[in-house]
Amino acid sequence: MNRLSNLLLQYRRPLVVLAHCVLWVGAYVGAFLLRFDFTIPEAWRSWSYALWVLPLIVARLGAFAWYGLFQGMWKYTGQRDLEDLLKATLLSTGVFALAVLAIGPNPFPRSVFLAEPMLAIGLAAGLRLSVRAVATTARRIEIPEKQDLRRLLIVGAGDAGEMLLREVNRNMPGVVPVGFLDDAPLKWGMTVHGVRVVGRIEEASRLIEELGVTEVVIAIPTATGKEMRRIIDSVSRHGVSVRTLPDMEHLIDGRVTFNQIREVAIEDLLGRDPVQLDQQRISDMIRNDVVLVTGAGGSIGSELCRQIARFHPRRLVLMEQAENALYHIHRELEARYPNVEFVPRIADVTDRARLDQVFSETHPGFVLHAAAHKHVPMMEWNPGEAVKNNVGGTRAVADAAHRHNVARFVMISTDKAVNPTSVMGCTKRVAELYVQSMAEHSRTVFTTVRFGNVLGSNGSVIPLFKEQIARGGPVTVTHPDMVRYFMTIPEASQLVLQAAAMGKSGEIYVLDMGEPVRIVQLAEDLIRLSGLQPNRDVEIQFTGVRPGEKLFEELSTTDEDVNRTQHEKIFVGKSPPMPHVQIAAAVEELLEDQTSTTVRRGLKGIVPEFVGREETPSPANVIPLRG
Repeated sequence: MNRLSNLLLQYRRPLVVLAHCVLWVGAYVGAFLLRFDFTIPEAWRSWSYALWVLPLIVARLGAFAWYGLFQGMWKYTGQRDLEDLLKATLLSTGVFALAVLAIGPNPFPRSVFLAEPMLAIGLAAGLRLSVRAVATTARRIEIPEKQDLRRLLIVGAGDAGEMLLREVNRNMPGVVPVGFLDDAPLKWGMTVHGVRVVGRIEEASRLIEELGVTEVVIAIPTATGKEMRRIIDSVSRHGVSVRTLPDMEHLIDGRVTFNQIREVAIEDLLGRDPVQLDQQRISDMIRNDVVLVTGAGGSIGSELCRQIARFHPRRLVLMEQAENALYHIHRELEARYPNVEFVPRIADVTDRARLDQVFSETHPGFVLHAAAHKHVPMMEWNPGEAVKNNVGGTRAVADAAHRHNVARFVMISTDKAVNPTSVMGCTKRVAELYVQSMAEHSRTVFTTVRFGNVLGSNGSVIPLFKEQIARGGPVTVTHPDMVRYFMTIPEASQLVLQAAAMGKSGEIYVLDMGEPVRIVQLAEDLIRLSGLQPNRDVEIQFTGVRPGEKLFEELSTTDEDVNRTQHEKIFVGKSPPMPHVQIAAAVEELLEDQTSTTVRRGLKGIVPEFVGREETPSPANVIPLRG
């Protein structure tokens, strides 16, 4: 058998050409038979008519060779191959017809010029599709008998669903598509490549049981977050695997490929609209400039570096205190952007001498300050470190930017700085005030960008919930009414760059965070995405509000006159700045004594709206509430 296969491969092209010649002769004869109702009169049986098949074959060989139709792998025949087949056949038929009309026998049945190419196309296409069908069937027969077939239900009987089905039939022999779900009534009962549209999405629970479905793929790249949530609620009740296709902008050339099918992420359920950036404005700010990012190894800092690298800065300086984090982001960026110069620098943002050294070596024109301590309870237990890093570090970097004539400085802030109830939030508010005051006496453009939580950042609630679900629960939520604003890390980073490009010195920009999300809903969604059911397979427990937390966050203070900018997702807060001399003196005093009580009193003196508690319980003293 192997020897026969090798011989067929060795002589494949001559055999393919010979097969086509036989088909074309058959089409030529068939056209005459059709013309004369399968009884060719004696007058039309002469050699003068029979031999004209030879120039037809020559013309067709040339056309087929020109379109590469003798080189294709028939088991992968697709629409493009059939289009080329049609073009080559019509082209060769046109040449043949011109030759016959010019020098051929007269009369010549004109209907042959129409019937012959139709037969030729049908025979050649049929041969290819037959080989493809046999190959597809053979791949399925080759599945080991002990291997369980995966029964697939596809949500969405549109173009993406059809492409997915073709991809499954071609490259996933262990998967058996058993049906489509679609909400369009006109599609119910219809079939796509032999697979039936079995009903609407709301019927998923019943149909999954009836059809023995083991996995579901959502093939609706344009689905909004609300639609994705509805689909997940319908299909994730039976512990089946649920995956999805990426949105249209991430489909390569609009095509579905096997490796693009991925797990449904929590970002899919939030469904925020893609960010529209003023690419030219951002490019003008970054291209051929030296950009320095503090906290370059963190969640926001690393994504800022990825986004900045897209605009080809002359040099990108990665400043980070943690060696491992710096190593990983530096290696990643060098691999992805080989034409950009990356300068990794280990540095503590509170070390003024080290900052001067790095600024003197690299000469940045644009500084993005993302380094900060951000975990609310941890900063409640270590308030002195929060002040030292978030306030002292910001002051040191801002002062260095001023001393070294940096053109633009942007500080990354948080919604927890608004009417703060935590030490972390209050230190970020003090940092905002300091950066805002620098606009008084510096040629550097100092701006701040404030936003809420980012999905999947280091230490955020998403990785924690996933870890708890993997252990079998319980998933711990602080309070049933706890809500937060969320956006994805890339979205936040892109909007930071957009705000930086349009920023005026002393302004605080607020990003549109959309609608707040209940944390308990987030936990339930993640449990369902894991193929489990909340409070049946994985328990949700309420543990009580942690130190410094509040049930909801605000994006602007009451005295800030927040106005819309030219970008729909960016607002600017107009608040009177604190005089630089005043805030500088207050910060200096705050940094002198970092004992817990003194720190809280000092923060309260700078930010009167701070409502932090004088005594904060330690982790051991927090009594969980069971819900």
